[in-house]
Amino acid sequence: MSSKSVIRSQQQHKVFIASSDDTKICVVMVGLPARGKSLIAGKAMRYLGWVGIPARVFNVGGYRRFNTPQPEATFFDPHNEEGERMRRAAAEAAMSDMIQWFNTGKGVVAILDATNSTKERRNWIYEKCHEADIEALFVESICDDEDLIMTNIKEVKTTSPDYKGQDPEVAALDFRNRIRNYEKVYETIDDNEKHYTYVKLINVGSTVIINQIKDYLSSRLVYYIQNLHIKPRSIWLSRHGESEFNLTGRIGGDSNISERGEAYARALPELLRKSGVPDNTKIVIWTSTLRRTIQTARHLKSETGYEKLEWKALDELDSGVCDGLTYEQIAEKYPEDFAARDEDKYNYRYRGGESYRDVVIRLEPIIMELERSENVIIVTHQAVLRCIYAYFMNVPQEQSPWMEVPLHTLIKLTPRAYGTEEQRFKADIPAVSTWRGKGTSAKHQDFPAEKGTETKH
Repeated sequence: MSSKSVIRSQQQHKVFIASSDDTKICVVMVGLPARGKSLIAGKAMRYLGWVGIPARVFNVGGYRRFNTPQPEATFFDPHNEEGERMRRAAAEAAMSDMIQWFNTGKGVVAILDATNSTKERRNWIYEKCHEADIEALFVESICDDEDLIMTNIKEVKTTSPDYKGQDPEVAALDFRNRIRNYEKVYETIDDNEKHYTYVKLINVGSTVIINQIKDYLSSRLVYYIQNLHIKPRSIWLSRHGESEFNLTGRIGGDSNISERGEAYARALPELLRKSGVPDNTKIVIWTSTLRRTIQTARHLKSETGYEKLEWKALDELDSGVCDGLTYEQIAEKYPEDFAARDEDKYNYRYRGGESYRDVVIRLEPIIMELERSENVIIVTHQAVLRCIYAYFMNVPQEQSPWMEVPLHTLIKLTPRAYGTEEQRFKADIPAVSTWRGKGTSAKHQDFPAEKGTETKH
């Protein structure tokens, strides 16, 4: 019976990706530097991997850096013939590797991350994709908001490999000059390219233009992309405070928080401030509908005045007939299920309950809303946080259910152009350990967690 629940979970997910079985899509990024292309590319790859679609980013800049690790702006001058030759060679190498990746039969969506700023370059990409039976989907990011462009320039000068170790002000000036060189030849997608499948994001998605979207997977991807924005923001993640069920090792339920959980709830507003919230920053609080998260967040609401929303989709993974049991009781009562869950925890579905894959499916609207939002603190449950954390940090599906997400710890995630920065802030309040490693004993560990202060990763 337990193996059937795994199969049912896998079959349900196949409904989502069925239309992509014979599809090969190349998402072609288009836009001037500092328009959020790499941020969008990285997010799209993580989203696709999160829902089970094999995806990979081919960053042309990464290929170019093999020969020119830290070029000056003059390298990108359209009149620099040697620079143009080397940039073309990098694009050809990326395209060749991409086609080879598709030919292995493992790839579904490739993302070609580059400026692709001229009609000639886009036509070359379109023809190469057409020859290889790959659908090209062009995604152009357009922005004339100077404040946002300057914010992105500051972001790039501190995170781009092109400026590693350089003086920030010198890097910013050089990057500005690089943008001016691209502006000399930049051609936006226009009516002469109406035969292309494309989406244009104008000023952080305030206007979206979509053309010739033909298949299900492309439409899902475009829907995701049009919900993205490139404004700087952070997302804070926290489990509820230690609960009465945590103390006895029982899973699920709708218990209240313990005395130590209440202490964490009172400490959470200060922990949030300690994490570095800029003045006048608006933050929205999201919780599940269960008591332990609502109780944990109530001091956040009363002390900060932030708006608070409850989401049913953020409720803990439904453990079905095992709800309210300890792992020891599950191992004794349902030994086959306990073993099956250890074998494939991501796909295993509790009898009458959910799998981690099911949780990801119900969290997809939450992720869409989260990408539309700016600063959000989410107070929810261990399995749900594992899935959300895996989305932002690109954790493989088979690993995400085994991650340790400790109680009484605030995780701050800040999306960057080349990845997501993570910081952890641990309250000096003990809590039981609820983490169990794969293949370990089902015995409940009721020792308090070590005390600690802020840690960063």
